[in-house]
Amino acid sequence: MIELKYSLVIEATEDPNFFAFYSPDIEGFTGVGHSIEDCLYKAKWGMEEHLSLLKARKLPVPKPNPNPKIVIQNAHKKLKRVV
Repeated sequence: MIELKYSLVIEATEDPNFFAFYSPDIEGFTGVGHSIEDCLYKAKWGMEEHLSLLKARKLPVPKPNPNPKIVIQNAHKKLKRVV
């Protein structure tokens, strides 16, 4: 079981070799991985590192989410504007 203190969104990209991820709970936290499992691993350790940097820079650190969720979805496609 993966235990995260913050929610995580993993998005499939158009490139089948990459997934993107971010946390809606932690401003500025994003990353990429080669699989869902890779994203989960990188996010777990990346969140800790990101929070350490926020603390070191005396920036606000969000409180842990009492009910974090992991969402896996397709990336939102940008609509092409026809003129």
